[in-house]
Amino acid sequence: MKTQIENIFPEKNDLPDNIDLPFPINQTQYLINGELHEWAGPCEEVYSPVYIEEKGSAGNVIGSYPLMDEETSLEALKAAKEAYNNGQGEWPLMTIKERIECFRNFTLKMKEQRDIVVKLLMWEIGKSLADSEKEFDRTVEYINDTIDALKDLDRNSSRPVIKQGIIAQIRRAPLGVVLCMGPFNYPLNETFTTLIPAMIMGNTVVFKPPKLGVLLHSPLLEAFKESFPKGVVNTIYGEGQKVVAPIMQSGEVNVLAFIGSCNVADILKKQHPQPHKLKSVLGLEAKNPAIILEDANLENTVKECITGSLSYNGQRCTALKIIFVHENIVEEFIEKFTAEVEKLVIGMPWDKNVAITPLPEPNKSEQLTELVTDAIEKGAKLCNPSGGIYNKSFFFPAVLSDVNSSMKIYHVEQFGPIVPIVSYSDIQEPLDYVVQSNYGQQASIFGKESKELGILIDTLVNQVCRVNINSQCQRGPDIFPFTGRKDSAEGTLSVSDALRVFSIRTLVALKENDFNKSIFTDITQNKESDFLSTDFIL
Repeated sequence: MKTQIENIFPEKNDLPDNIDLPFPINQTQYLINGELHEWAGPCEEVYSPVYIEEKGSAGNVIGSYPLMDEETSLEALKAAKEAYNNGQGEWPLMTIKERIECFRNFTLKMKEQRDIVVKLLMWEIGKSLADSEKEFDRTVEYINDTIDALKDLDRNSSRPVIKQGIIAQIRRAPLGVVLCMGPFNYPLNETFTTLIPAMIMGNTVVFKPPKLGVLLHSPLLEAFKESFPKGVVNTIYGEGQKVVAPIMQSGEVNVLAFIGSCNVADILKKQHPQPHKLKSVLGLEAKNPAIILEDANLENTVKECITGSLSYNGQRCTALKIIFVHENIVEEFIEKFTAEVEKLVIGMPWDKNVAITPLPEPNKSEQLTELVTDAIEKGAKLCNPSGGIYNKSFFFPAVLSDVNSSMKIYHVEQFGPIVPIVSYSDIQEPLDYVVQSNYGQQASIFGKESKELGILIDTLVNQVCRVNINSQCQRGPDIFPFTGRKDSAEGTLSVSDALRVFSIRTLVALKENDFNKSIFTDITQNKESDFLSTDFIL
């Protein structure tokens, strides 16, 4: 395995014909106020986690993107603000049916870019071909599901409510200008799970792609430009302090939609001068535990824990990041688990059946090595022979046993291929871990005895927002609520919940008398208001 890892990166001549791109891709365009502008200022080079041997050890430059300045970022904010125009702009005043039609046009244009976006997912963040294709297709599906959910929401609001002598029409209205920032691990899908519902509910958006996974959005700029009115979506690029801070400090942002770390979220929120004006929709960190009971089916448990902890190299907020195993089965579990880890296919993102690929974050292998070293120095054991062997951006999964609270890996979110295993004798030990943790997204329980599972369920649902029985933690299906407690999230993101989180319930009310009934009838029958309307979208 060590030899295989030492020779993990391909030479130029070994690249398959169907995955290569016309490198470098130097992005100079950005979208503001419905126009694609050319950037003539400084640019940031984009390095791929995939090293091409003939290019040397400095990395593989695959392109660049604009390092915009404060002036340009404030132009993007101005465009979004003017497009919203205090709710009087073309986009917020559009009917839902008209907004849906804009998104149908966008989806058709987006599909035309599938091939290049998928390739860029592989090259920019090291995601496997299968997972890259899945991310693109799932995003298209998410847009279609959002359209269907919005139709249902509008249908339920299409009839008036009459209570206590008051006639009311209750609908949802947009919130204003949204600053949208997504994560590098799902730079398309998770970014769009905030961007799409924010826009379709009538808000206007300033959108900053993640620092890793930025180029893959460039093929979609034309689709955004051609599908939506000017100023509805505007893009910014560069260092957060230069392009994001001025936008937040302006006080003109109504919603912060951010998926990333708690520290960055805290900085962004504190920059806003009017905290009560700002609504935050945040997807943050997690340290999701697996709790394996003594009677667990080990064959299924190992399978689920392998996928749960190491899918996309463990670079998922929903990944299993610590595993608690009952002391009576811990040795057997470790033996079976490490055997399966050593079988995982390693290689480049386009390799067949690949499971472990290069890591996109700079110096990530060294950071992971520090966590492994710290744990071993404090009494942990490295269980698998290949664990922790790395070459540049590639790091083979390290399985650690005898992990305890004195070790960094017990507490921090590793966001990479390290699997810490903790042996327990009393079920209260893993429960205390969950209670004391700063995070509260999900947990997985593996076992058979229904009474014990039932007790654990009733405890854990008061600490985390999803309890998975005999399966890994995960986000989907997208119709399920996705959120977290404590430092893991603010707001709920499912297809339907996201529509609600980016809007607010608003109503028009009239006292129930003949005069007002006549007004209500005239307005609805003559279609004089889009809000006060009984139209029904099929």
